[in-house]
Amino acid sequence: MIRSSRGRWGWGIEQARDQQILPDRGILADRWALGFLSWVMGCELGVEMEYWTPARALVVAAHPDDIEFGCAGTVARWVQEGAHVTYALVTNGAAGSSDPEMTRERLAELREAEARAAGKVVGVDHVEFLGYEDGLLEPTLEVREKIVRLIRRVRPEVVVTTDPTTRYFADRYINHPDHRAAGEATLAAVIPGSDTRLAYPELLEEGLEPVKLVGVWLMMNMEPNLVVDIGEFIDKKIESLACHVTQIGDDLGEEGGFVRGMAEFSAADQPFQYGEAFRVFRYDLPWEPPRSDPEAPLSEA
Repeated sequence: MIRSSRGRWGWGIEQARDQQILPDRGILADRWALGFLSWVMGCELGVEMEYWTPARALVVAAHPDDIEFGCAGTVARWVQEGAHVTYALVTNGAAGSSDPEMTRERLAELREAEARAAGKVVGVDHVEFLGYEDGLLEPTLEVREKIVRLIRRVRPEVVVTTDPTTRYFADRYINHPDHRAAGEATLAAVIPGSDTRLAYPELLEEGLEPVKLVGVWLMMNMEPNLVVDIGEFIDKKIESLACHVTQIGDDLGEEGGFVRGMAEFSAADQPFQYGEAFRVFRYDLPWEPPRSDPEAPLSEA
């Protein structure tokens, strides 16, 4: 099971003041503030999240192949369970080669074709390409507006993207700035852009009404609260990744082993072999007090 790495939540007013989190504002303010602080810390500890299959989902990522590494097994499962999934790639992937004979223009064309083929492997027929330059992505207002427009047009129940707060993976990998920028722009598009009517009045003129999402799933996350069982779909995940020949060559080889290894690592404390881990936010559930026991297992699917 996934377990919280944080200690038991047992602070009171004085402990909170000692940590300079609560000022001294009187007993009524203390009670309100401690209740709010307990709620915030409870959210930080991670609320148990149950797996569900959305009717429609939009997956937004920086590069061709990010989705295959991050969540293609879950997408394959969703599609088999009846979901309609759309991919959106924010950059053109044109920087992903050290071949001296390759050009950015040619690579962008190849990677677009690879992304379409990878989507088809898991049942995704529609891939959107926003066309920003690979390696230079920033979470600008322009990028945000394009993603808002896309969300309102696709009208998903769930948006999946990369966690913009993940800067490092232990001492092995510095997260690509495009990954963080894509996640940052997407979360800003989700709130307030996608569901606030007057946030983008020009979209109303295009007939694009606000969308009330059910949830957001973050991949490339260091504090997951849901691990999805992809045991029946690990081969599809690897097959979809194999479509990215410009990135991994004609022989998946070590990359295939890496993908299986990461899926096993994600499911290490689960009763299944292969998993994909997410930080999931769900908006249609009633509020519940934080768990009293942070060592209790979180959800599995």
